[in-house]
Amino acid sequence: MLRIDLFLFFSRVFCYFAYYMKKYRIEVTEILSRIVEIVAEDEEEALQHVKAMYQNCDLVLDASDYVKTEFSVKDE
Repeated sequence: MLRIDLFLFFSRVFCYFAYYMKKYRIEVTEILSRIVEIVAEDEEEALQHVKAMYQNCDLVLDASDYVKTEFSVKDE
């Protein structure tokens, strides 16, 4: 009997708080970073080469490249 009463009590409390609580959207952003050394004639060529490596999955950032995590609240 006591077990059922506790269940009813907590289910009502949960429903009360669920009704009055607001829903939030939180964005979690992980930042990864790696410095790649490349030999090229100029900065633009080096940048294009590294971009091509990244797009072809020859350069893949992983957990060892972790820098930080950011959290932000998003508007509904």
